[in-house]
Amino acid sequence: MMIIHLITSFFATAAFAILFNAPRRSLIKCGFVGMAGWFVYISLVKYDYDAVIASFIAAFIIAVISQIFAKMYKTPIIIFSISGIIPLVPGGSAYDAMRHFVENDYNTAIQLAAKAFMISGAIAVGLVISEVLNQLILKIGKRNPLPK
Repeated sequence: MMIIHLITSFFATAAFAILFNAPRRSLIKCGFVGMAGWFVYISLVKYDYDAVIASFIAAFIIAVISQIFAKMYKTPIIIFSISGIIPLVPGGSAYDAMRHFVENDYNTAIQLAAKAFMISGAIAVGLVISEVLNQLILKIGKRNPLPK
């Protein structure tokens, strides 16, 4: 079952990268970033982590891999990070929340909407914290270069 998840997330991420007008040479790398993030998310959810925490950790991993790929391939980080988070976006939960609002089931709708909002926030915070840590590491590295 995990193989199906990995293949599907790879192709979904690469397909979104095409829509995002990512350079052709980076499509496979974008697919790998999304697949890695989805693997982390699914693995954590499988071991009973909350979806919000799993989304945060997966987004953090996506951002770290995106930073590494951006440096390795001299490509803007946004190409990898935006494509990579697509499998994590809680579109299904947001849809279900709106459906329950329309059906006048407000209690369920508010619960689903809050969950979708928290997952979205966790994704954003994971991306930001990764960038902040990267900048801190770079700043400390410039101040204290390694001895030769």
